[in-house]
Amino acid sequence: MGSLPAVDGPHDTATVAAMDTLLDGLKAAAEPTRLRLLALLSAGELTVTELTQILGQSQPRVSRHLKLMCEAGLLDRIPEGAWVFYRLAREGAAAGVARRLVELLPLDDPALAVDLGRLRRVKEDRARQAEAYFRANAAEWRRIRALHVPEAQVEAALSGLIRAAGPRSLLDIGTGTGRILDLLGPLVDFGLGIDRSREMLAVAREQLASSGLDHCQVRLGDLNQLPVTDAAFDAVVIHQVLHYLDDPGHALAEAARVLRPGGMMVVVDFAAHTLEDLRRDHAHRRLGFSDDEVEDWLSAAGLRSGVPIRLPGEPLTVVLWPAHRTDGAAGPGEDETLRAAAGRRTGHKNRETT
Repeated sequence: MGSLPAVDGPHDTATVAAMDTLLDGLKAAAEPTRLRLLALLSAGELTVTELTQILGQSQPRVSRHLKLMCEAGLLDRIPEGAWVFYRLAREGAAAGVARRLVELLPLDDPALAVDLGRLRRVKEDRARQAEAYFRANAAEWRRIRALHVPEAQVEAALSGLIRAAGPRSLLDIGTGTGRILDLLGPLVDFGLGIDRSREMLAVAREQLASSGLDHCQVRLGDLNQLPVTDAAFDAVVIHQVLHYLDDPGHALAEAARVLRPGGMMVVVDFAAHTLEDLRRDHAHRRLGFSDDEVEDWLSAAGLRSGVPIRLPGEPLTVVLWPAHRTDGAAGPGEDETLRAAAGRRTGHKNRETT
């Protein structure tokens, strides 16, 4: 569609661009199936296969509708291996148009009511698959958790650090079941979890949907080559991941790449230990880490380490290593904040938080 005619005035360019975006968005959505797609995708991420099941239309037809709305900026397209997820656009000039169109849709429309009923069944099927995977692996996870302090203590310490830093955006590397996003999501405006296991991501998506954390997403990706632009996040968390890696230093450097100047990274892992069965039976590449080792890697990545928080257990000790990116202005009093958080944790390490 061509641009509107030029009009004299100080804001002509911005006004014309905004009108073009609005008209392009309205044109792209001006078809019954596309409006149904907007309604469905306002409820969360869905694949083409799921959308074809709900709409009862062929994949080529649905894909064409999705393509046109992506081109207009109404939708985000997120490739994940052989799969592709779609959702309402989160950023960009047309994102507001998409949200407004959804608000105007009559949810008592018969076709939309049928679609939403089918969407509930799709989500129920997702939940059953996620629960089956969780049940199949839960016994081993429980056995490892029994070796260290209760998760509630670790989560309380981590939440305290993130709350004190006050980030608007957070990246959870190695998100697994999405527990860290579920925990910290209410503290940020946007959260993203990265994991290389599609099965784990299915569990995470269901967990986030159940918690109503629509502003948090998960993506398939490699922590050694994160699908994220430089300096994109205010906070990065790497929770119980490093001990699986061949090269933890490289992973921390890659994580530091996506951290904004002054942003906080928190590494959570085990202190050095001697439990060889974790290496033999659970694929732990490293038997924990010393403070010096982690802090050397953080320093090499351009981060300044804070005060480690140690949570002794039997036989494993969990350590939280906080650090800030130093090539920019850090938040006021960040060292004091870290020390205060460390003092609160060590003074209350025997108290569980529910």
